[in-house]
Amino acid sequence: MAEHAPVGITMGDAAGIGPEIVVKACAQGLKAPAVVYGDADTMRRAAALLGARLEIVEIADAAQARGGPGRIEVVSCAAPLPSGLPVGRASAAAGQAAYDYLCAAIDDAQAGSIRAIVTAPLSKHSMHLAGIDQPGHTEILAERSHTADFAMMLANDELRVLLVTIHMALADVPRAITPQAEARAIRLADRACRQMGIAKPRIAVAGLNPHAGEDGKFGREDLDIIAPAIAQARAGGLDASGPWPGDTIFMRARRGEFDIVVAQYHDQGLIPVKYLGVDQGVNVTVGLPFVRTSVDHGTAFDIAWKGVADHASLVAAFDLALAMTP
Repeated sequence: MAEHAPVGITMGDAAGIGPEIVVKACAQGLKAPAVVYGDADTMRRAAALLGARLEIVEIADAAQARGGPGRIEVVSCAAPLPSGLPVGRASAAAGQAAYDYLCAAIDDAQAGSIRAIVTAPLSKHSMHLAGIDQPGHTEILAERSHTADFAMMLANDELRVLLVTIHMALADVPRAITPQAEARAIRLADRACRQMGIAKPRIAVAGLNPHAGEDGKFGREDLDIIAPAIAQARAGGLDASGPWPGDTIFMRARRGEFDIVVAQYHDQGLIPVKYLGVDQGVNVTVGLPFVRTSVDHGTAFDIAWKGVADHASLVAAFDLALAMTP
């Protein structure tokens, strides 16, 4: 990584709230230099909408960034968006562009041109309209960086939650609960906490079934798959415990008994974090060869380009990216 490399911020879907929250965060002032991977004209329109006195400067690559107050440097890395792009709804043009911004940032992060990646939200529907068959940020990041072992973690000031399975139908989750998946998630949970400065992470593993299976009465996955993986992790020196009932373990972690919870599926883990408020939530992709954090919300098409979007989650994501990098 180049000395004093900037943080890369992806603009996300141009029809959503991404451009607005990026402008608001930059206008507020960030704690380190940053470059935006996006569309300069879109950023100018967002600045004008918000009345932000910021100079939007288009640059060819992150190496050209000069930094300084009162300016946003935008890396030109995709075809210009049409001037009449409809806002507040999905479109192929916005989906392709958001994908291109992310890919360019990934390549620069791997090359060491940027310190970390912080992503504004993209729209899966927009990407699908553009012919990009990906379920979300996490899978794109892993595929393009050739990362086999990865996981999604959501964090705020009260909870850290890492997922064993991510974007899949609930009916498919039991088949995806394997000893290998459990071991990987526990290992990545330990790694994530250590990156965040926790020397000896206490890892709680949530059960899949009600009451963590009740000794096999409500399903065998907890007894036959999850518990042995926890035992293996403990034998390897990790402070892992469980499986704990999913209806109480998040409360216990919030009270300080554990540093992180390994949840078995998307909604089991994300509902508790998001219930505490998406404004301070941060999404972290663990296992990548670089740090990536993101807002804990979507494109919010219903309020896009109305000047009312809250940028707090983006600022929290930026600050956590700094904390996780040297």
